[in-house]
Amino acid sequence: MTGTTDAPRSPGRPRSTRAAEAIIEATLDLLAEGSTIEAISIEAIAARAGVGKATIYRRWPGKGALLHDALRTLKGAPPQPVGRSVREDLILLVGAVGHNLDPRAAKIMPCLVPEAQRSPEHYALYQNIIEPRRAAMREVLRRGIRAGELRADLDVEVTMAMLTGPMLIQRVMNWNPDLDEAGLPEKVVDGLLAGIRAR
Repeated sequence: MTGTTDAPRSPGRPRSTRAAEAIIEATLDLLAEGSTIEAISIEAIAARAGVGKATIYRRWPGKGALLHDALRTLKGAPPQPVGRSVREDLILLVGAVGHNLDPRAAKIMPCLVPEAQRSPEHYALYQNIIEPRRAAMREVLRRGIRAGELRADLDVEVTMAMLTGPMLIQRVMNWNPDLDEAGLPEKVVDGLLAGIRAR
């Protein structure tokens, strides 16, 4: 049989994967440079990524879906608790609050707050990104209640707010420059555990 051999593939990632990555990177770059969610356009993203608009629309139905994927990429996957102890898992999760490996996040994430307050669509986008992190912390607290480690009457949602708030205000606003940020997650968790442990 002739003419049935496959053409050799070029090494590296498939072109479609490279294009998708370029589109995500272009979106994040534009946001980090000051484009608002409202103002950023598919045309601008396509031009920055070096692709046509059709390439974007083949992967995402619209700007909202693209922004969701870009911001989820920026935040990365939430850390996975290992389940050895409630304290250890909470320190892991609290330590991840407001902490981003991508330096663009420091410019992008604070800008989402006013946009989320103005637009129900952007608020839903923000909640979609944050909820998996809340779900992980919620499960750790509920596991602690089931195991008898934490108080049975614990208000899980309020406890999550108390664990998260100090890290957010410190990392986003640098509220108190004298605080040791490296040790803060452990101090926040230990301070709160004193009040929520089972008696």
